[in-house]
Amino acid sequence: MNIRSKSILASVLIAAFFVAAGSATALSVSGSTTVLPFGAQCAEEFNAMQDEIEVSVTGGGSGVGIKNVAEGISDVAMASRPVKDSEKEAYPDQEFVETPVTYDAVCIAVSAAVYDAGVTDLSQEEVMAIYNGEITNWEELGGEDEEIYVLGREVGSGTRDTFNEMVMGSAEAETPGVTTNHGSNAEVKTAITKSDKAIGYLGLNYVQDGDLVAIAYEGEEPSAETIKDGSYPLARELYMVTRGEPSEDASAFLEFVTGEDGQAIAEELGFVSIN
Repeated sequence: MNIRSKSILASVLIAAFFVAAGSATALSVSGSTTVLPFGAQCAEEFNAMQDEIEVSVTGGGSGVGIKNVAEGISDVAMASRPVKDSEKEAYPDQEFVETPVTYDAVCIAVSAAVYDAGVTDLSQEEVMAIYNGEITNWEELGGEDEEIYVLGREVGSGTRDTFNEMVMGSAEAETPGVTTNHGSNAEVKTAITKSDKAIGYLGLNYVQDGDLVAIAYEGEEPSAETIKDGSYPLARELYMVTRGEPSEDASAFLEFVTGEDGQAIAEELGFVSIN
């Protein structure tokens, strides 16, 4: 390489350095499909208000997000449940820091036709019996003579873990009554709305509209009030999780998420503000 070529190469490298130095740093967020709409909207508005940090958000489930953070693939995990003991044991050299970002609830939802036929409130025992395969027809619960189409979530879903723990008695509970398992809240919502005999569980913001209805559970309907005061039995916190204390960039994003602007987004999307 001659002197002129070396000079040109040096100039290119220096220019690339300054371009990189002036560009936004990347912050990756992944995990829960329940938290996903909130995380994505917060990222969009956070990115628009400053040019130093570029936040990208993807789903995959709570388990995937926590695994990604533990292995350094993502900077922040979205989780619809606390970090499990088994996850802590799998990564003993990691310290997971959980930041509550909003309130939510696991809602028991049915097809509009099921609700209209009179099934508007179910007890824990009744829901458990459906998911155990002991109750298989809506007629047994005061509805029409229709076989129950039971929807569940795939392994790795934080919503599945919460439902299993709170309703079935253990996060590892088997649910032999389930007809089909789905990978996201959106898939469960679609399946319920396309059926006239379905039941499923999903996050509060996914039951705000459509041909499905969140029924009362143990006599309590899910609402901002019953979730915040804890009277709805399936109320829960949603989290963003980091490996150790949040980095400077992650802290800036989390401050936005938990601040006034972020919590306004939460409420607009059907979540319940933590403030």
